[in-house]
Amino acid sequence: MTDNFSLFTSLRYDPVLLEVASKDIDYAGWNTANKSSFYMLDYHRDRMLRAATHFQWDKAVQLLSGQEGLETLIKAAEEFIGPSQKTPLRFKVVVSREGIMSFEKNNTAAVSIENLFPLRLPSPGAPSTPGEPKKTPCWAIVLDDAQTAASEYTHYKTTKREMYDSSRQRLAIALTDEREVLLTNQDDKSIMEGSLTTPYFWRDGQWVTPPVSAAFDPGAGSGGQDGTSRRWALERGLAMEQPVFASSLVDGEECWISNGVRGFIAGIVRLK
Repeated sequence: MTDNFSLFTSLRYDPVLLEVASKDIDYAGWNTANKSSFYMLDYHRDRMLRAATHFQWDKAVQLLSGQEGLETLIKAAEEFIGPSQKTPLRFKVVVSREGIMSFEKNNTAAVSIENLFPLRLPSPGAPSTPGEPKKTPCWAIVLDDAQTAASEYTHYKTTKREMYDSSRQRLAIALTDEREVLLTNQDDKSIMEGSLTTPYFWRDGQWVTPPVSAAFDPGAGSGGQDGTSRRWALERGLAMEQPVFASSLVDGEECWISNGVRGFIAGIVRLK
C-alpha cells in the first residue's frame, strides 16, 4: 500500500437541494435533516472514511471520523464554494494519506428533485409517475468487451483510475457524452459497475444492482464500489443486490444508472 494516490469522492452542489425539506421528501436522508446544498454529503464522508480505514491512513481517518469529521468537511466545503454560488456544480473532495483535504469544482447540468431523490424507479415500458425520476435524458449504456480485475482500487474510490479511464477510451466516451460503459469482472464475467455510475437492471420483476461486499474481499461481490446513490437506493428498497452477468444483457433493454453528481438517470443498453 505504498502507491502514490489519494482518496476522493464527487458529489453535487445544488441550491435546489435547499427545497427538499419544504417538499415533504421525508425519505431523502441527509438533505431532509439538514438544510444543505450538498447531495448526500454524509454518505460521501462515510465512503472516504471506509477507504481511509482500509488503507490504514491514520491521519485521514482522524480527519474524517465522527461528527467532528463531518462538520469539518461541511465547513471546508462551504468555504470553498462561497455564499454567491447559485448554479449546480460537480464538487470533488480529495483526501491525501497525510489527512490533507482539497477541493475541485466544475459546472454541471440541472437535474430535477425526482431524479435526485426518487420515491421508486419506474418499471421498463412504464411512464414516470409523480415521485419517480424522469426518463429523459436517456443515456446509451454500452459494454466493454475487455474484462477488469477486481481490486481494492475498484472497491474504493481513489485516484488510481486506469481501469475506468481505459474502458472509456476503448469505447471513445468523452466526459460530456450521454453514454456510459459497463465493466465486467474477469473472474465470473459479471457486471462490476459503470465507469462513473452504479447500474440497475430489471430482473425477475425488480430492479437489481451488482452486489458489493462491506469491506474489500477479492472473492466476494462484483468487485465494484459501494457508491453513495447506490447505498441510498438499497436502503430505501428501490433495488436489491443480485449478480448480473454480461451474457444476460439484452440490446435495447431499459436500465438505470446513478451517481453522486447526477442522481438517477435512465438508460438503454446498446450492444450493437
